[in-house]
Amino acid sequence: MKEALELLCRVPAHPESRCWFLAWSPGGGLLASCGGDRSVRIWGREGAGWSCRAVLGEGHQRTVRRVAWSPCGNYLASASFDATTCIWKKQEDGFECITTLEGHENEVKSVAWAPSGTLLATCSRDKSVWVWEVDEEEEYECVSVLNSHTQDVKHVVWHPNQELLASASYDDTVKLYWEEEDDWVCCATLEGHQSTVWSVAFDRSGERLASCSDDRTVRVWQRFRPGNQRGVPCSSTEPTWKCVCNLSGYHTRTIYDVAWCHLTGALATACGDDAIRVFEEGAGGAEQEPGFSLAAHAPRAHAQDVNCVAWSPAEPGLLASCSDDGDIAFWRYQRPEGC
Repeated sequence: MKEALELLCRVPAHPESRCWFLAWSPGGGLLASCGGDRSVRIWGREGAGWSCRAVLGEGHQRTVRRVAWSPCGNYLASASFDATTCIWKKQEDGFECITTLEGHENEVKSVAWAPSGTLLATCSRDKSVWVWEVDEEEEYECVSVLNSHTQDVKHVVWHPNQELLASASYDDTVKLYWEEEDDWVCCATLEGHQSTVWSVAFDRSGERLASCSDDRTVRVWQRFRPGNQRGVPCSSTEPTWKCVCNLSGYHTRTIYDVAWCHLTGALATACGDDAIRVFEEGAGGAEQEPGFSLAAHAPRAHAQDVNCVAWSPAEPGLLASCSDDGDIAFWRYQRPEGC
């Protein structure tokens, strides 16, 4: 099974530090990384490998936990344990920090842009999710503080084409939010994990959501609308999210990240057992229970915990991963025959 996942190259991205997260630019030409060395680094292809194009080292006082590109690719947001989020603007000769978002009481764990590019979400160990609005003058304003979780919020992610926001928490739940009468509200709570939910990812359609947890499982949730063929109960007008698949028995430690490839539909995981795994969905109708099988497994993908997996948005099968060992690894994934 190993040949389905081929190592292309390995880069010492944040030496003597952890590399926490990776984010591809919308066009796939650049990759941003962040780490315990308080820096953000921008990587680009150079021949068969990857080289560092820029180091954003002046924005934060502590670990940078998460980075996210705006949909237009001209801005990069970085979330830090120093309780701030920096907004970097791409210039001809690098990146400039144009504003710093403050307000969270302590570590900011995640940041994400809405598909419109006019909304940004942040979450923190202070148990809150903040929604920010940005105008044409690059002014950022907090428009909502959501206190639905009872513990540390680990991750936020937006629906691929709607203003629907998902968050994952230490309280073992996933929550969904939307705007209702000019205010953001929690519209669903997904319960089922037995421990911390570390990450969530929507599929390309946005009709399904994958979540991964300290309980060593990945759950796939599907949105069912009123009158659906499966007969899943809904209120008269609101959809219901239901767990339709539970991937258990594959991971031996905490699953820290899950990534759904929007080009191929493959599902990748980053695990505390130093491994990367890729799952493929078997044939089946949209109304049937999905069945996923393990298609690839790199057992020693990194020397320590794998923190993040990120599929290229432009090149099918190109996967990047990063780890507590400070490295970024680039992989070529090919779906095995018969999978």
